[in-house]
Amino acid sequence: MTKKEKQLTDDEKAQEREVLRYRTQYLSFTLNREEYGVEILRVQEIRCWEPVSRVPNVPSYEKGVINLRGAIIPIIDLRERFQLKEANYTETTAVIILQVHESDKIRIVGVVIDSVSDVIDIDKRTIQESPDFGSKVSTDYIAGLVEVNGKMLTLLDIDKFLSLEEEEETELN
Repeated sequence: MTKKEKQLTDDEKAQEREVLRYRTQYLSFTLNREEYGVEILRVQEIRCWEPVSRVPNVPSYEKGVINLRGAIIPIIDLRERFQLKEANYTETTAVIILQVHESDKIRIVGVVIDSVSDVIDIDKRTIQESPDFGSKVSTDYIAGLVEVNGKMLTLLDIDKFLSLEEEEETELN
C-alpha cells in the first residue's frame, strides 16, 4: 500500500468517525397516520396489544397495567394522551415498553401506538427544534423534528413527556 493510499484510508476513517459521532437511532411509529420517534436506546421491547388490568380513578389515557415478567407496568395510550381521536385497536396496534429516566431512577412504562414503522438512523445535526405555537400549546415533550424520506418525523422526549403528565396530575389535585 502506498503512502497516498494509506492517507486516503485514514481520511475515510476520520469521515466515518465523524458520521458515527453525530448518528443516533430512533424507533419510528405511527399515531393517526402521523410519524413519531423515540430513542432506540430507551426501547426495552415491543409487544402486541393485549388487554390490560384497569386501575380506577386514573385519566382515560392511562389504560391500566400489565404484568411483565413479574413487574407491574403502567400502559398509556399515546393517541388519547395527545388528544387525537380514539383508536380502534387492531392487529397492528402495539405497545412499546420504554425506560424513562426520572431524577436518579429508571421507570418502565408502556405506550400504546397504532403501528411500529422502522428503526431510523438520524444525523443529529439535521434535527430541527419544534416550532413555537405560543404559550397555550406545550411542545416541551418534543425533542425535535426531522425529515425522513420526505415525511416529517416528530421526535419525542419521553422523559419530559412523562414528567409533564405528572405535573398535570398534581395541578388537578
